[in-house]
Amino acid sequence: MFSALADPTRRDILTRLGSGPQTVGELAAHYPMSRPAISQHLRVLEQAGLITRTVNAQWRECSLRERGLDEASRWIATQHAEWTERFDLLEERLRTRRKEQP
Repeated sequence: MFSALADPTRRDILTRLGSGPQTVGELAAHYPMSRPAISQHLRVLEQAGLITRTVNAQWRECSLRERGLDEASRWIATQHAEWTERFDLLEERLRTRRKEQP
């Protein structure tokens, strides 16, 4: 998932899909690249679980998957808690050392 989010084009696609579903053609109109290149970006986002693609007549419509970022959010929250605890312990240890010094 994080490798999918590493690309600025894919992040921009997710931002655009935040306002609602769009067809591949609508998305492609915003980027100076070929439709196959956009389709590759969409495939990466879909494999990462961040979007869904549906076929509606001859159009492929892309939608943001609401729960797509939940896993990343949980991981970030866990990391944040662990690092906050580590920094708190480091700060406490540094205070103790300062008090012990003459």
